[in-house]
Amino acid sequence: MIRLRTASLAMMTAAACAALTAAPATAAPGDTTTMCGSSLTPAGWVDVQWWNSWSCGTTFNPNIKKIQQVSGMPVGSTVNACASTWPPAGWEPVRTYYSGACQYAAVPSHEPNTWTIKRVF
Repeated sequence: MIRLRTASLAMMTAAACAALTAAPATAAPGDTTTMCGSSLTPAGWVDVQWWNSWSCGTTFNPNIKKIQQVSGMPVGSTVNACASTWPPAGWEPVRTYYSGACQYAAVPSHEPNTWTIKRVF
């Protein structure tokens, strides 16, 4: 019985992580989703928030992130993005600052970790 519960729990955890790591294929500009921090942020998306969740493993490090699709947004749009990913092509940082929502390291610092990025082309 214990093996069955353990196997069931492992399968549910794997399914939850798989659901969190897949970015929606039909997302509109500005849409957000969450994914485990161990997965790469897809092209055209930026990290906008980090936190810790049991659904992505057992660690004290921030291990889950909210990402936002920025591809397709109009020129002149601005987004506050974590500095854990580079701005996509056509976007430039216009401001750098510290945000508690973007602590993506095990040992957080109060150094700037967030950008306001602007679509320039």
